[in-house]
Amino acid sequence: MIKADLDRDKGILHARPSGPLEVGDFDRMAVLVDPYIQKKGELAGLVIEAKEFPGWKNLASMLRHFRFVRNHHRKIRRVALVTDARIGKIAERLARHFVAAQVKRFPAEHAGEAKRWISGRMKDEG
Repeated sequence: MIKADLDRDKGILHARPSGPLEVGDFDRMAVLVDPYIQKKGELAGLVIEAKEFPGWKNLASMLRHFRFVRNHHRKIRRVALVTDARIGKIAERLARHFVAAQVKRFPAEHAGEAKRWISGRMKDEG
């Protein structure tokens, strides 16, 4: 399950997974961001805040996740992974090969710093 909020003023989607990812999570995020992207052209960024990667509920959820990424990755400038999980380091490196967005990992509890990076108010050191 993902709780997601869109800061329409800054163009930042903040996603917080709290359990296995479900098909409906990605449908709800698309309904949230697609009208914004259609109007503005892109999102400034996406903050994914998770203590650990929760996995997918089933194969359909995994496929919908991949479809969401495929359909949106060219319309998001930056992705901030806010986590201390080991998979965060791997995901940061791996995502750079599959998404157009800049991807950077931040320590857990540093979502504010991640949002400042997305907004361009923080020097990019990575």
